[in-house]
Amino acid sequence: QVQLVESGGGLVQPGGSLRLSCAVSGLSLETYAIGWFRQAPGKEREGISCVDTDGSAYYKASVEGRFTISRDNVENTVYLQMNSLKSEDTAIYYCAAHPSLAVVSGASPVRPDYWGPGTQVTVSS
Repeated sequence: QVQLVESGGGLVQPGGSLRLSCAVSGLSLETYAIGWFRQAPGKEREGISCVDTDGSAYYKASVEGRFTISRDNVENTVYLQMNSLKSEDTAIYYCAAHPSLAVVSGASPVRPDYWGPGTQVTVSS
């Protein structure tokens, strides 16, 4: 059974940092790309970062330079280090898995095979 579970969300002040984790079970990070998505209130879900099966990382322009995606193939976990957080980063953050990088980047209309339940990130003073 495939399961993705996010953790690490919370309340942080502007300029602060959080590290999100996506614990993956039932599939290999060497055969599935993983993406981080977020959905802010009243907005559509958007892909913000993804890591390919070979470890290559990609970022949406709005988070590049502030967020870093990484993975641990032994722990089967993908991380999203978020620095210099802004109020506009407030959203529910989801991780998703699919064999295709394009799908987990959010650039494809195809929905990823697997999703986590999400974790809330609130950036506020």
